[in-house]
Amino acid sequence: LTSIDGGSASVGGFDVAAQPDRVREVIGLAGQSAAVDEKLTARENLELFGRLYKIPRTERRRRVTDLIERFDMIEFADRIAGTYSGGQRRRLDVVAALVADPPALFLDEPTTGLDPRSRAELWGAIAGLADRGTAIVLTTQYLDEADRLADEILIVDRGEIIASGTPETLKRRLERDVLEIHVREGDLDRAVGLIPGVEGLATDVAAGRIGVPVGDDVGRSLELLRRLQDGGVSIADFQLRRPTLDDVFLSLTGSPAEQEEVTP
Repeated sequence: LTSIDGGSASVGGFDVAAQPDRVREVIGLAGQSAAVDEKLTARENLELFGRLYKIPRTERRRRVTDLIERFDMIEFADRIAGTYSGGQRRRLDVVAALVADPPALFLDEPTTGLDPRSRAELWGAIAGLADRGTAIVLTTQYLDEADRLADEILIVDRGEIIASGTPETLKRRLERDVLEIHVREGDLDRAVGLIPGVEGLATDVAAGRIGVPVGDDVGRSLELLRRLQDGGVSIADFQLRRPTLDDVFLSLTGSPAEQEEVTP
């Protein structure tokens, strides 16, 4: 659906720079900020978008009804949008981008600020769109979201694409397991000081967690745990796990994922 050739990008065969109006006809966009009118109901908002796209009245109403049913919005479709929860508002925002039935959909961090249940519901809706053949470009700072939804991932660091591939391909690049250690409050700095010089070591201060790359060497894991224990660190929990996309991001950029964007 999209291509880049010699610096020129196209969507659906239309050149982005030379044919911007034609490009807009084949894409839908849901940005970070809700673009819906909070004084209207979901049904009225979708009707409004249909009119802006100049969709004939009969077809417009059929599409609106279909979208409301397909995305499980019947319960709140005729309530004022200003009364919606964050998850309901984001769902409406995504659905509004689908009124014109675009073959390509751009989603800019669609689940930012949502509770876990709302995120899961929106994930299901996005996956359903992909299954129906919609091409989706999604930017996200949640790497578990990219891992779950993406067929192909581009990792961007300071405006440059530094890696690409499927989630599994990117994780296999590390060729190492991670020893994840949870320590008691106040012991994190001491623990980090006892394992210096480890490339790719990651910490989560809020969770009191350290991630240490150990390869497939079980003995190395036992040695690190013993060193922390002998050094007076109180270990609350630990596990040996396969690499995640967070580990991939840190190994490539050396900076926390929340400072950058990942584009699946």
